[in-house]
Amino acid sequence: MQSQEQLLDFFNETRAHSELICSFLETEDYVVQPIEDVSPPKWHLGHTTWFFEEFVLKPNVNNYQLFDENSAYVFNSYYESVGDKVIRTNRGNLSRPTVAWVYEYRNYVSKAMHEFLKNEKISDDLCGVVEIGCHHEKQHQELLLTDIKYILGNNPLFPEYNDQFRENPIQDFKQEWISISEGVYEVGHKFDDFCYDNEQGVHKVYLNDYKISNKLVTNAEFIEFIEAGAYKDVLLWHAEGWDWVNSNNIEAPFYWHKVDGEWHQYTLNGLKKLIPEAPLSHISYYEAFAFAQWKGLRLPTEFEWEAAQQYFKWGDRWEWTESAYSPYPNYTKPEGALGEYNGKFMVNQKVLRGASVATSKNHTRPTYRNFFHPHLRWQFTGLRLAK
Repeated sequence: MQSQEQLLDFFNETRAHSELICSFLETEDYVVQPIEDVSPPKWHLGHTTWFFEEFVLKPNVNNYQLFDENSAYVFNSYYESVGDKVIRTNRGNLSRPTVAWVYEYRNYVSKAMHEFLKNEKISDDLCGVVEIGCHHEKQHQELLLTDIKYILGNNPLFPEYNDQFRENPIQDFKQEWISISEGVYEVGHKFDDFCYDNEQGVHKVYLNDYKISNKLVTNAEFIEFIEAGAYKDVLLWHAEGWDWVNSNNIEAPFYWHKVDGEWHQYTLNGLKKLIPEAPLSHISYYEAFAFAQWKGLRLPTEFEWEAAQQYFKWGDRWEWTESAYSPYPNYTKPEGALGEYNGKFMVNQKVLRGASVATSKNHTRPTYRNFFHPHLRWQFTGLRLAK
């Protein structure tokens, strides 16, 4: 647990970084919602602000005055126990409140939080809520980047977001297989620092002998998969994945474009020639599974990944695993609205491990359990093979 002074610094750093991410946008970029999963950037800024107002300031600051009575309705996401909300698909219809209003709202709440953390002695439990609020905002910082990429990457002009963003780090080392011996391994978060509730419940798992690659699959390897006709080979796909491929005419990873016979990729630096040696990104679980089938290999389970992660470099791509997102033994949802944070999503989703180039600093660890539905691929998702 961080001290209150450390928490104040953490809060200030977190709030400033969200605004840095958005500093590269034009005002018009803040409002667009091209699909349900992608929220307008200004909504992210407002929602992360509402979280602190709703769960910290409103219940704990005497005579706290809401910035606006409608903030909760506009910026609540999925917290059913808190009250009514604008449905997700309508976030892009909110031309009002304006971007300027959202920044005024942020400043108002940030100032109130700063004064509260600086001048009041707060309980450990409340410090924990503030810390969750900061990590919640860091999750939205990654969503800001991936949503901005979707918004600009589906603009026919392929505009650049920021020429300094490093999206495709090269793994300049030889591929090797790491051998892990069969045995009983302990998984889950066991330290006193921050983690989400879905990482808790340290427990033992038995793993058979296995090998896991020290490298992520590259773009060049996936081009071989495409050129081998794998998107047309029904035997490589789950039934659900095959339906997804055919219903959506999927022929390549998301953001890949063939230009004059050469593969290009939309990146946050704009449309660029595909870098063959860069780690693959923006694939669904279905594609990750089919690629592993084509190679005669498989995806690691999340427990295999956690047991082996100390032996390889990770953090450039969220890595699909073969594990369903489900509660650990003895998992207990936190009481109240924050119990809605993770537990209610433990159905029909796959676990991803690691982190990505879009993940904010101080926001990941070896036990972090990310999760998405199998067909989604607007995040920086890749894969690592096992056998």
